[in-house]
Amino acid sequence: MKKVIALTTLFALSLSLTAGEGWLTNIEKAKEVAKKEGKTVLVEFTGSDWCPPCKALKKNVFNSDEFKAYAKKNLVLVELDFPRDKSKVTKEQLAYNREQAKAFSVRGYPTIILMDAKGKELTKKVGYGRTTVTKYIESLKKAAE
Repeated sequence: MKKVIALTTLFALSLSLTAGEGWLTNIEKAKEVAKKEGKTVLVEFTGSDWCPPCKALKKNVFNSDEFKAYAKKNLVLVELDFPRDKSKVTKEQLAYNREQAKAFSVRGYPTIILMDAKGKELTKKVGYGRTTVTKYIESLKKAAE
């Protein structure tokens, strides 16, 4: 029975590895891609439908053409969402997100973690201070050096 549950969970996670627009929903998969492509992994822990700073970060930084261009060349993006509207993520995905939040000691939203392809944490930022997209990218570049 445990094997059936494990396989069902793996199947469900494999179906939901992307959160849209190039964002994955699985850190292990992101590290594999980062290793192959020589990129850094950016993990966003977010409350997409209830967290004002999360919404502002997405609108002002992540949805900008400047960030998208930078990310395409340099980052593998991961979104781990904790929405109030539970229909936005599967139960399996939410369980995975909670497990990762615990592993990375997430205490607030948004939390952004930049890591290398091996999973070594390069920087961790909590919140969004209305930084411009250019300054945000500069901070990511500096942390990845």
